[in-house]
Amino acid sequence: MKEKSFKAMSGYIMLLILFAIIGVLIYSIIQEQPILSILAGVSIVFILPGFLMIHPNGSRVLTFFGTYSGSIKENGFYWILPFYLKKVISLKARNFESERVKVNDKRGNPILISVITVWRVKDTYKAAFEVDDYERFVKLQSDAAVRNLAGQYPYDNFEDHEEISLRSGMDEINHALELALSERLEIAGIEVMEARIGYLAYAEEIAGAMLKRQQAEAIVAARHKIVEGAVSMVQMALDRLKEEDIMEFDEDKKASMVSNLMVILCSDREATPVVNTGTLYS
Repeated sequence: MKEKSFKAMSGYIMLLILFAIIGVLIYSIIQEQPILSILAGVSIVFILPGFLMIHPNGSRVLTFFGTYSGSIKENGFYWILPFYLKKVISLKARNFESERVKVNDKRGNPILISVITVWRVKDTYKAAFEVDDYERFVKLQSDAAVRNLAGQYPYDNFEDHEEISLRSGMDEINHALELALSERLEIAGIEVMEARIGYLAYAEEIAGAMLKRQQAEAIVAARHKIVEGAVSMVQMALDRLKEEDIMEFDEDKKASMVSNLMVILCSDREATPVVNTGTLYS
């Protein structure tokens, strides 16, 4: 079965009828007509439980003696037979953040990860009857999806810079997570509006070692950039001196100048000048 719309009677019409019956009840009491009073009283008791209000982004799932009769999703004031069982299901968007779980990434490193999911009920029939508790179903499936996703990707791509990782490929990872959750929650009539990783970090037992590794890689990358720039600047200095014909360099002078410039440009401290009072060779 699928979700179907239920056409309920306007509550305002029944409200007028209720007021009219109340008037009849008062009249019968005054005129001392017990049979009419009993009929009016029974009618009032029958009508009152049938009133219901549907607020914006709200719904009621109706069953009649165990049979699904339909869902009311349009907001308004209605009246239905009191024999219907009415289950309230909210259609509002909801935000769910899972607990931080410890899982192993693709390389087997233990990591802590959590997911944030924005969802809402799209099919009230599936939410009411296909699963026992659709809210708990969302929590369990979100936890299962994030565990499965974390095992498919490495935390970081230390060796292969083209490989998608949990830390660097957020757009791709979040899209994959959203698709996985949509497939898992479709059985409960849940629409996944957004899904993204909310927390990501190495587990405590390897966090220190991985931090040192990241720092070492950052230092190596910075040194590589500094050396690359220094070589370019030394080459430019030698070319300009040669073009301007400022001085002639033999191999020893060139080596000494290159050595001095490289020390100055690559050092992480300010260079201390040394005044040579003799010649270059003494």
